[in-house]
Amino acid sequence: MANIVGLTGWRLTAPLLVLSMLIAAPRVAEAQVVALVNGAPITELDITQRTKIIQVTTHKSVSRQEALKVLVDDHLKIFIAKRYNVGPSTQDVESAFASMAQRSRLSPQQMEESMTRQGMSPSAFKLKLRADIGWNNLIRGKFASSLQVNEADIRSAMQSRDDADKETSASNIYTLYPITLVAPTGTPEGARREEAENLRSRFSSCDEGLKLARVLRGVVVRDAIKRGSADLAPQLREGLDKMEVGRLTPPEVTPQGIQMFALCDRKEGDSDSPAKRAIRQDLQTKRFDAESKKYLEEVRRQSMIEYR
Repeated sequence: MANIVGLTGWRLTAPLLVLSMLIAAPRVAEAQVVALVNGAPITELDITQRTKIIQVTTHKSVSRQEALKVLVDDHLKIFIAKRYNVGPSTQDVESAFASMAQRSRLSPQQMEESMTRQGMSPSAFKLKLRADIGWNNLIRGKFASSLQVNEADIRSAMQSRDDADKETSASNIYTLYPITLVAPTGTPEGARREEAENLRSRFSSCDEGLKLARVLRGVVVRDAIKRGSADLAPQLREGLDKMEVGRLTPPEVTPQGIQMFALCDRKEGDSDSPAKRAIRQDLQTKRFDAESKKYLEEVRRQSMIEYR
């Protein structure tokens, strides 16, 4: 009887054992170490998570090998940043994560919950943040001088652009006097526009033209304003660059009446135009990427990387 009971018990428990082994098998496979980077392990689960992170954040699919390479690079970045004492603290990483959440109008907890729903591990994402922050600190500190972009670099980059780009790259400061021909209710727009064109034809200098405008009935001359190229609409900026100093811009209809601007000064400014800022950013990014790639290759040659 004991043998029968034992056999019966085995028959009942054997399927459960097989089932538990089948359930545990994927977990064991996920925990399998596939690479060591200076002693830091990378598992199949890490590769799965990084693949998902790349898919969600870049909307691109990557192979297992590509995801593994990115992970190896991140572990190298964390290792070398720590060696140079520029790696971020846990608080730094959490602050960066909180800033990302805030830009998405989420709390850090809501951000983590959102990631989990999308199949991403917040801890895996924070490992990426740790690598990015530390590496950024390291490259910008180690290669600070070569990352600098000066005015000569920007001018050289501008010379390779076509004339239209060069024109919009100019950074000027304009001194303008807004002049408005007030249109009382019932006044035909054509009549006021004709007066504006008449004033414009007689306006040949700011000294005399502003005096003339101030004594005309229904004409308001406001105080001077200074504006940079980046502050003006492209159409107005283009017109101001082409007209002579001491002249009026073409009349435009506004809710207050017919408006023109007297251009009383135009000089090259020290502030950046949108095009100059874009060029500076582009040059800095290219230099950072070049130094980063070169130094990462050097770090890789000096590191212990074991694939299993």
